[in-house]
Amino acid sequence: MNTDTAPKKAHHGRNIKRLREMLGIKQETIAIDLDVTQQSVSDMEQKEVIADSILEKVAKTLNVPVEAIKNMSDDTTINYINTFNDTVTNNNGAPFSYNYNCTFNAIDKIVELYNEKEALYERMLKEKDALLEKFLSK
Repeated sequence: MNTDTAPKKAHHGRNIKRLREMLGIKQETIAIDLDVTQQSVSDMEQKEVIADSILEKVAKTLNVPVEAIKNMSDDTTINYINTFNDTVTNNNGAPFSYNYNCTFNAIDKIVELYNEKEALYERMLKEKDALLEKFLSK
């Protein structure tokens, strides 16, 4: 049998680590979702085969299908990531696309919130002055 053409067995832990790093998710985040320690997640990433129940929880945390973790190879990693970023499924299983295009300017929102806070502070001062005058006039 020619070993060059034999399919390579997926390494679940390595695939989790690859996906996690590509998506910018820390081990601590997965640990919190699984209610385990960060060290447990590190140990899990070293295992070749991981139980399906754990794979499902990790896949949910990473927002990827379980099949991605089970079947991912070095060659298909980038394709999986690109597919997941384009279309994912919501809790009902219906596909939807993320829209990463902001429709507002973050700096404008900060300025707007600051102005609202300032107006609220001014109103509070006026009410305080009115209450103080009322109290002193008695």
